[in-house]
Amino acid sequence: MNFDGLRVAVTGAGRDSGRLLAMAFAERGAHVFVSARDGAAAERTVERIRQSGRGSAEALVCDLASPDSVRGFAAALADRTDHLDVLVNNGAGYLPGEDLGDVEDDDIIATIGGAATGTVLLTKHVLPLLRASARPDVVNMISACGEVGHHRSNAHPAFYAAKHAQAGFAEIMSHRLRAEGIRVISLFPPDFVQHGPREANGDLTAQSVVDCVLFAVGQPRDCFIREFRFEQVVAPGL
Repeated sequence: MNFDGLRVAVTGAGRDSGRLLAMAFAERGAHVFVSARDGAAAERTVERIRQSGRGSAEALVCDLASPDSVRGFAAALADRTDHLDVLVNNGAGYLPGEDLGDVEDDDIIATIGGAATGTVLLTKHVLPLLRASARPDVVNMISACGEVGHHRSNAHPAFYAAKHAQAGFAEIMSHRLRAEGIRVISLFPPDFVQHGPREANGDLTAQSVVDCVLFAVGQPRDCFIREFRFEQVVAPGL
């Protein structure tokens, strides 16, 4: 799959699956705007891309829980490019805790603000750049926690709330942007592992999630894949 010349922005790309996504696009020839709350982490991802010798990247700071930071990131993108082909809304802080009282109020505010408000604001502010692209895609890395009836994660209720908000936003934007040819692609993976055997009886891996993104973005423009839903490994006796 060849993404030569595509301009791609990935949030939360300073580590783990976000870094893997940024590297995967760059390895296929894209220029990637790597963003993370920690600028040093974003720079480390960019350095990994430079060492690979394919594609290109630059590091930017974006704290999705801060509206000013989101607006600043969008403005920085507009300063660097006249269009954006792919926006990957990946950044979102995971929050563990099964009881509502397990975490402080500030953690709840940051979790919902980053994943929900941050996603909405960033998409809003980069939409002009996407509209200037000949092949615009918005990819939302949501979570099975955003599915109705999902109860199998140990995530905090605030994380569930944030992911349901993202899912609702993605659904209406997919419907409303369809006429403009902007594809909105959402993934709902269960809790997954960064590394694993990639076998039928194993946990979903980050690489498999990334491969789904690359597949969807690489499809012809008449192919609007709205969602990826995943079966989970079923524990014995369930």
